[in-house]
Amino acid sequence: MTRPWLLPTTHGPADARPARPGRALPAAVLFDRDGTLVADVPYNGDPARVALMPGAREAVDAVRAAGVPVGVVTNQSGVARGLLTRRQVEDVRLRVEELLGPFAVWAVCPHGPEEGCGCRKPAPGLVLAACRGLAVPPERTVVIGDIGADVAAARAAGARGVLVPTVLTRPEEITEADATAYDLREAVRLALDSAVPAGEAR
Repeated sequence: MTRPWLLPTTHGPADARPARPGRALPAAVLFDRDGTLVADVPYNGDPARVALMPGAREAVDAVRAAGVPVGVVTNQSGVARGLLTRRQVEDVRLRVEELLGPFAVWAVCPHGPEEGCGCRKPAPGLVLAACRGLAVPPERTVVIGDIGADVAAARAAGARGVLVPTVLTRPEEITEADATAYDLREAVRLALDSAVPAGEAR
C-alpha cells in the first residue's frame, strides 16, 4: 500500500469557530510537523522529546480563532526504514495535540524516498489526502512548512505554500518559495490575509 495514513481523530472541520463575517479566508491551513510545529528530532518516536517551535501555539490558535480548520501533513520515512512504528507516530501525534490542541486531520506518509509513492512531499498526495479528509478544495488551502518540499507539495496540489525558513532550510529553497515568512505568526498572517498575493515574499 502506498497511500498515506490518515491518523484517527475525533476532531473535524466543525470544531473550528465560525468564520468572522466579511473575511475571505482559506478553507484550511495545513502545517508541516518537524521543523515547523515542533523541533526536528530525526525519526522521533518518543513523545518526551517533542518540543514546540517558537510561536507554534500562538500561530495554531490564530488559525482556529479565525474559524479555519487546521491539519498536519508530515513525511515519516522512519517507518519505512524500520526506525518507527505506527504506534510511535501516533504517540507523538498525541503529545503534539497535548501541547497545541486538536487538529482536524493528520496525513502521514510512512514511505521511503525509493518507494515512489505519490504522498511523500514534494509530491502532492499528503496535501490532497488532507483536503479530502476535510472536504475542502486544495486551491483554497494553505500549507506552511520549513523546507522546499513543503511548498513544492502545496504547489503540486494546487494549494498555496508559505515557507518559514530555519537554519536547515537551503538558500535555494528560500529563493524558489512562492511566499516566505520570518516566523510562524507571520506565516499565519499571510495565510489568513486574503489581500496578500500568493507570490509575496518576506
